[in-house]
Amino acid sequence: MSAIRQVVIVGGGTAGWISAALLAKKLNTINPGSVQITLVESPDIPIMGVGEGTWPTIRKTLAEIGIAEDEFIRECDASFKQGAEFVNWYQNPDEIGKHSYFHPLNATFHAAYDFNLAPYWLLDQSEHKLPYDMATASQSYISQQGLAPKLITTPQYDAILNYSYHLNAAKFADLLTKHAVKLGVKHIKANVQNVALDTAGFIKQVDTDSAGSINGDLFIDCSGSKALLLNGALDVKWKSISDYIFNDTALAIQVPYEDESAPIASNTIATAHQHGWTWDIGLQNRRGVGYVYSSNHTSDENAYDTLLQYLGLQDTDLNIRKIPLNLGYREKFWHKNCVAVGMSAAFIEPLEASAIFLIEAAVNMIAEQFPHHRDNLSFVEKQFNDTFTLRWKKSVDFIKLHYCISKRKDTQYWIDNTSEASIPKSLQEKLAFWRHNVPSKFDFDYAFEPFVLDSYLFVLYGLEFETDLSLKQSCYLHKQEAAKKMHEVQKFNQQLASGLSTNRDLIDKILKNGLSKI
Repeated sequence: MSAIRQVVIVGGGTAGWISAALLAKKLNTINPGSVQITLVESPDIPIMGVGEGTWPTIRKTLAEIGIAEDEFIRECDASFKQGAEFVNWYQNPDEIGKHSYFHPLNATFHAAYDFNLAPYWLLDQSEHKLPYDMATASQSYISQQGLAPKLITTPQYDAILNYSYHLNAAKFADLLTKHAVKLGVKHIKANVQNVALDTAGFIKQVDTDSAGSINGDLFIDCSGSKALLLNGALDVKWKSISDYIFNDTALAIQVPYEDESAPIASNTIATAHQHGWTWDIGLQNRRGVGYVYSSNHTSDENAYDTLLQYLGLQDTDLNIRKIPLNLGYREKFWHKNCVAVGMSAAFIEPLEASAIFLIEAAVNMIAEQFPHHRDNLSFVEKQFNDTFTLRWKKSVDFIKLHYCISKRKDTQYWIDNTSEASIPKSLQEKLAFWRHNVPSKFDFDYAFEPFVLDSYLFVLYGLEFETDLSLKQSCYLHKQEAAKKMHEVQKFNQQLASGLSTNRDLIDKILKNGLSKI
C-alpha cells in the first residue's frame, strides 16, 4: 500500500502536542477516512519547559486548534508578551551604568519594509534625539510602562499592539493534549524501546514496553534531544554551532511573587552578565528566571552566584535546575519517512524565544506539503530540509548579532564573542555592508525569514551599531515625512497610555470575566 494514512508522533511536550493538534486539525483526523494520528509519549519523562516565550504566530495556531484565548490564559498561567528588553548588552555597566533597549513585537508603527525610518533617525543630530526603539515604535514605550497590548473589550486574539505570551510549558502541554484528543488524536502512554526498519531503511514500527508495536507510514520525532527516531534509529548526525554560540548550560528557577498583585512585566527581560545572560519572564503567579552561560568561561559555582545576585538573594530554598544545552541542528531534519520537530531537530539558546515558532513553522509545512502518497516523500524531504536548514542558519546569524556587535570587553567571554572568528561569514558580509548602508528589505529576500528587517534594525541600533551615511545623505529626500511619522509615534504613545490598563489588571479581568468572542 503506497498511501500514507497513519502518522505516529513519538514524544509529547510542546513539540509533540502542537504537532498532533495542528496536524489533526489541518488533515481532518476526526474523519475516520482521513489521515490518522497516534501520539506515544513516555509516562516517565518530565517536560523540560521552565516557562516559555512565544511569537505572535501562536495566536493563529491556538485559534485554529479551537482553543479560546481566555481558556488558554486561565489554564496555562499565561501573560501577555510584547517583546524583549535587552539590558547591559551594549557595554560593561560598571563603566557606563545600566543600558537597555527594546525589541518589540509590533515592529515599527510604520513598518520599515514600507518606509524605513532608520536612515532619518541616524541622520538626526538634534539635542533631544530619542533612542531608536523609542523613536520608531510605540510598543517599546508601552512595554516600558508595563501596560497591556489590548483592552478587555478587544475580541479574542485581536490586538491593539501585536503580542504573544509567556506561558507555563507543562500546563500548556496538558491543554494541547485535551484539545488534540478532541480532534481525533490517539494518545498512548508508553516507553519506546525499539524502532524497527524495513529492508529499505524506512521506519516500520516502534515497539513499546506496555502498548505493543505501533505501526505507521510517517513518523514525527518529538522525543527531544535524544531524537530516538532520527538519530537513534536513522543515525542522522548533529551539527554543533558551538563555534558561534558559546553558551552550553542553563540554571532555571521559579520565583513566586511577593504578593498576588505584583506587576507582571509586559516583556521578557534579557540581562547580559560577565559570562552569559539571564532571562526573566512574568507569569500570573510567579517569575521564570534562568541564567544561560558558557561553562568554558566560568564555573558552575560562579554561575549560581550570578543568578542569586541577579535575584537579590544571598541564598535560596527554591529549587534551581541545571540544564545542559546542546546547541546545533541536524544535518537533515527529514529522512525517508521520519521528520524531526522541536529539540530533536535543532536547538538554539532561548534568547529570542524562537523555539515554539519554529515548531509551528515545521508543522504548517508538513501539513501543507503532506505526502499522501509514498512516491512524494523524497520531494517533500528535500523541500523541508532545504527550507529548515536555511531557517536555522539565519536564526544562528540573528542570535549571534546580539553578541558580536556589543562593545563589551570586560571578560574573555565577551572578547571571544566579538572576535571575527566567532561570527558566521554570512553575518560578517552583512555587517560590512551595513557599515555604510542602512539594512533594507532587499537584504531579506527569503519568503520565510525567521527574523525580518525590523528585528535587525532594533538590535543593530539598540546596540548603537555605527552606520556612516555621509556619502549618501543627500539620497534621503523625505525628511519631513519621516519627522511626521516619528511625531505620530509619540502622539500614539500618549493615546495608548491613557487607555490601556496594566498587564496585571488585564489578566485579572480576563480571569474574572473572560474576553469578547471573535
